[in-house]
Amino acid sequence: MPTRRQRTLDLSTLAVHAGGDPHDTGAPVVPPLYQSVNFVQEVGTGEGLRYPRYGNAPNAELVQRRVAALEGAEAALLLASGMGATACALLALLRPGDHLLASAWIYGGTQRLFLQEFVTFGIDVTLVDPTETRVWRKRMRKETRAIFLETPVNPTCRVIDLRPVSYFTKEEGIALVVDSTFASPVNLRPIEHGADVVIHSATKYLNGHHDVLGGVVCGTEAYVEEVRQKMMLWGQAPDPFASWLLERGLKTLDVRVRRQNENAQRIAAWCSERKEIRRTHYPGLESHPDHQIARTLLDGFGGMMAIELAGGARAADKFVRKLKLFRHAPSLGGVDSLVSEPRFTSHMDVDADERARAGVPDGFLRLSVGIESATDLIADIEQALR
Repeated sequence: MPTRRQRTLDLSTLAVHAGGDPHDTGAPVVPPLYQSVNFVQEVGTGEGLRYPRYGNAPNAELVQRRVAALEGAEAALLLASGMGATACALLALLRPGDHLLASAWIYGGTQRLFLQEFVTFGIDVTLVDPTETRVWRKRMRKETRAIFLETPVNPTCRVIDLRPVSYFTKEEGIALVVDSTFASPVNLRPIEHGADVVIHSATKYLNGHHDVLGGVVCGTEAYVEEVRQKMMLWGQAPDPFASWLLERGLKTLDVRVRRQNENAQRIAAWCSERKEIRRTHYPGLESHPDHQIARTLLDGFGGMMAIELAGGARAADKFVRKLKLFRHAPSLGGVDSLVSEPRFTSHMDVDADERARAGVPDGFLRLSVGIESATDLIADIEQALR
């Protein structure tokens, strides 16, 4: 059973204060940066040994306490990247001969990790269509140890209901691992809906400024310690400065994401009325296939959306070149609005027909909506469509 902590403060307050030091006279309001890889060790004991690769440097520890509080988890661990977090999180659960059931709707890098790398460890992975409610039970084996899914989904913005999946994992005694990067703790806290493990690419919303690479794993204290051992051996610990920047970014998480939610809702509604746009993907629209799930699962519909241009690939190329405020870049979740084409990023190695079947046809553009004026962002899209 997942263990969660009772929240006594609002999320916006936790984002600023959780995990911090007492307000002692003379203490710095801004946590200092400990740009050191070595700390003086007590003589005659290994207790209290502090070393950044062990995940216990001061700046990393502060971030870990804060993210755990935001997610309602017993513990959290900060790693050097989102992919590092995903790899170490699952390698802490799986052993050679084990089987992983995973949603087919996942980030391309995660899919390559599962299908190309895990096989070398003797771990078998089955990808399934997560909309088939009984597929988890049908495809389970006696060797199945975990279910992995991503919600909302990158880049299609589909929303998978965690509740029926969590009922199944509890019944079978296996772990439910959720990549919640697109949502952030502001819009979704998977542990509250039955998840055992939560993963974030901290590069995205948690930092929010396009200047930090990082990943986070949340869960029970015992499990997070297992992940820590993997992180230590695979060298996935974060740099102190990255940890310091991430803590700084977390302070504005709530206000940033709420503004991005509002902006994306307005932009998606506007895009849905344009004849140049064949389809608008945003869970806040009533036309979205998962709108009802999103209304009950999410606290906000998110800053991520996607559009399909009626003119296909040529129209997409022309559109992206004409944008002035949206920058053409592959990441997401920051204060600056970005546009990316999955056919040249996450789905670069997938042929056009297979991409179309996955819901990412030519002309598909992913928009990461920032905190600028929604009116100005809509005007930028409008001029680029002309």
